Amino acid sequence: MSTFKCMLSELVSHIIISSSWCLHSIFTFNRKIGPRTLVWAEKELVDKSAYEFAEAEAMLKTAEDLSGPYVWGQYDLLVLPPSFPYGGMENPCLTFVTPTLLAGDRSLSNVIAHEISHSWTGNLVTNKTWEHFWLNEGHTVYLERRIGGQLFGEQFRHFQALGGWRELQNTINTLGDKNPVTNLVPNLSEIDPDVAYSSVPYEKGFALLFYLEQLLGGPDVFIGFLKAYIQQFAYKSIVTEDWKKFLYSYFKDKVDVLDKVDWNSWFHAPGMPPAPLPVSHVQRMQQVYDFNAINNSEIRFRWLRLCIKSKWEEAIPLALKMATDQGRLKFTRPLFRDLYGFDKCRDLAVKTFLEHRASMHPVTSMLVGKDLKQDQ
Repeated sequence: MSTFKCMLSELVSHIIISSSWCLHSIFTFNRKIGPRTLVWAEKELVDKSAYEFAEAEAMLKTAEDLSGPYVWGQYDLLVLPPSFPYGGMENPCLTFVTPTLLAGDRSLSNVIAHEISHSWTGNLVTNKTWEHFWLNEGHTVYLERRIGGQLFGEQFRHFQALGGWRELQNTINTLGDKNPVTNLVPNLSEIDPDVAYSSVPYEKGFALLFYLEQLLGGPDVFIGFLKAYIQQFAYKSIVTEDWKKFLYSYFKDKVDVLDKVDWNSWFHAPGMPPAPLPVSHVQRMQQVYDFNAINNSEIRFRWLRLCIKSKWEEAIPLALKMATDQGRLKFTRPLFRDLYGFDKCRDLAVKTFLEHRASMHPVTSMLVGKDLKQDQ
């Protein structure tokens, strides 16, 4: 064991001894809810807490299956007074939690899964500065939801992901989609990290990892990367570039896939993430639902935008046809913008616009021309 690891082990042991003394002094009531877990609370809450958090050991075992051995020994929970300002705080060996988790039916136990996950992503591998906070929280949300998927089914994981996406939308609507603190890697040189704190590093970070999971081969493939990432950087503090270099190293046979990711937008652009579905998913949707045959203009419009954003080349002629068969700005302008943004059909989009320009309404012609940089 390295000198650093010995020092860390001694520190953790001291924390355990010190925290146990403090807990016995202040919170004299506890219940054993697992072979390595006590829950500590005030007298009135200790039994409720023991029931609410009884799944902790199952979550710990699942997290170990996903991430590797739990290195911290004990995993205790301390239920703090209602004034505690966070859902949980992932102190090694002793997680602090809010009493607002005591729903009576374990329906808020995902917070415990989240804090358990921090034992690997946050406490074992840590962001070096607050600009890279997503490395802690994005990976932790990802692991939290993988735990939920293992224990309660894959549909449960996807349901949680949908809720997280909506939470991210609400956050960005509140902060503003041009606000630089909504960048995944923000510049905090003159900003208090507490002021910049939001769901962005959690949910935008998760969205990136979930997108990469789908892009690189699915959950079983991606969890191999995550376990290797934790082993590679255990007991270290890192930045996003360290993470990205290791991602490319691990998936060295899929560099061409990774190069198609819009890394700059993911890391440094404000607002919602650029998260198109993989082409394989869009193709499967066409096989199952045959959206190409639907004549409802609202559905067809949204379907074709999804196809173009996912860079499905077979949809290009269909999107061009819809953009020129009618002239409603709601449909024509976004379709031309999306086609122009797809490098494989940019020239064709401009050519098609120029061919149809004379038959367009003057307002449509003027606005689409500006979008396609064809101002007259």
